[in-house]
Amino acid sequence: MEARHVEELRDTLDRLRLEVTELRASRKRLVLAADADRRRIERELHATVQQHLVALAVNLQLAGGSVDADPAAAKALFEEMGRDVQQALDETAQLAQRIYPALLEGRGFAAALRSAAVGAGIPASVEVPAGASYPPEVAWTVYLCWVDALEHAGAGARARVTVRDEEGALAFEVDEDGVARSTAPRSDAGLDRLRDRVEALCGRLTIRSEPGRGTRVSGTLPLSR
Repeated sequence: MEARHVEELRDTLDRLRLEVTELRASRKRLVLAADADRRRIERELHATVQQHLVALAVNLQLAGGSVDADPAAAKALFEEMGRDVQQALDETAQLAQRIYPALLEGRGFAAALRSAAVGAGIPASVEVPAGASYPPEVAWTVYLCWVDALEHAGAGARARVTVRDEEGALAFEVDEDGVARSTAPRSDAGLDRLRDRVEALCGRLTIRSEPGRGTRVSGTLPLSR
């Protein structure tokens, strides 16, 4: 009897050590993912908005010297500057939407999901309870799973997201049908990142992929802890 108890204690300690190891690995992945997001945002700012602002500054100097000497050239430069400003504004709005969609606040959850599908150019079905309002961290997690599916659905594919209320929890399913999918391999790191986020919120995530039939991501997230 004593030996059996010792063996059970060892098994329990082994499980605890494994869980602690997995928890530490998960926390590290979350930190690395946050760092990767910041680097991506910096690169996108540099490649889009910053480039337009640099061109605007150059054209502004040129226009300043051309106003009297060559009014027609100055007018053309001012028109080009107007286009640069508008494009910078558009790209800033798009980047802000990707960082954190304002529609996720309040009762705009379904609209944010539809907007992401429109932006990706993917025909999609969005089913969310009427008038649904969820905590921002919960809505953002489902949104990230949805965006991941859209990014891996190629031209001609379709996607579907279904959200429903369960007892004290939000349950969701995200599908992309796999027709004409992108040839880029799906990143295990990306899927681990989604799983880590869901589990950090005390939820559960299941990911199933079948060749030629796409991927289904389903999960539950508690609405109160």
